Amino acid sequence: MPLIKAISRSVAAGTFGLVLLTTPAIAAAPDAPAPVAVGRPLPDVVMAGLNGPQRSLASYRGRPLIINVWASWCGPCRAEAASLERLAWGEAGSRYVVIGISTDDDRDAALRWLRHSNATVSHYIDSGPRWTLEHMLGASSIPITVLVDAGGRVVARFRGARQWDSVESIRMIERAFAGAGHPASTR
Repeated sequence: MPLIKAISRSVAAGTFGLVLLTTPAIAAAPDAPAPVAVGRPLPDVVMAGLNGPQRSLASYRGRPLIINVWASWCGPCRAEAASLERLAWGEAGSRYVVIGISTDDDRDAALRWLRHSNATVSHYIDSGPRWTLEHMLGASSIPITVLVDAGGRVVARFRGARQWDSVESIRMIERAFAGAGHPASTR
């Protein structure tokens, strides 16, 4: 396990005495690909399902996509989880598809958290040693939320936890899609 993940897990568990990180950080492999730049399309990859079957990223094209990268040991990730569910099932969320990507090393820990949180949106898990999704989404720290337009292009990245169903966050999401020239579609 990378040192930064180990420290982050200790912080989340409250067992680390000196906290230097404000959000859990994820160590990048030396040969890790760079994150996909804003305005560029995400490559198609098949994502391993956590609470459902595997699915290709390209299968989400045609609808704006909100991707949240998280881990079960990440306190800020856990704190924002319910607001992502409310966003997904609320009126504003009807314009988007919300999915989650776990960076947990332990698939069972990720599944336990999903069951505990009563997650209903689709969640997938990234895995080492390559951490393909983590790197291409730019998840050097978590939580991170990536907005992807209906054509599969990255529109924006938001680092840190938020109340995603708040009026401010919904406006921020809508401005990001509109500012990129790709207004949100409707169902």
